[in-house]
Amino acid sequence: MKKLIPIFISVFVLVLMSFQIIKTQITVTVRDELGNLVEEASIQLFETEDDYLAEKNVVAEGTTDAKGVAKFKELKAISYYVIVRKDDKDNSGGGEVIGKLEEKKINKVTIVIQ
Repeated sequence: MKKLIPIFISVFVLVLMSFQIIKTQITVTVRDELGNLVEEASIQLFETEDDYLAEKNVVAEGTTDAKGVAKFKELKAISYYVIVRKDDKDNSGGGEVIGKLEEKKINKVTIVIQ
């Protein structure tokens, strides 16, 4: 019986390793045109360009924290259209599309608003 315990533990560890703990995520950092971090910027993610243009069917939304960061979890590994706004500044004219996210990874992107 004692000889079976290490085998059981090894099999159990292999089974646990086969389940990926990390889900597809993105961390968005927002900066202004001077490179300063932007707190309380609103962020909306869209799956399609049509939804982005019509500003409907928001997949995820959030607000940046004191460090200019917002985190989104449990996303699909696809490209997203994004709208970032704070007062009279936004990301239009550049940075409207986030490249395809890597599956089961914590993806990172910085978006500049002006």
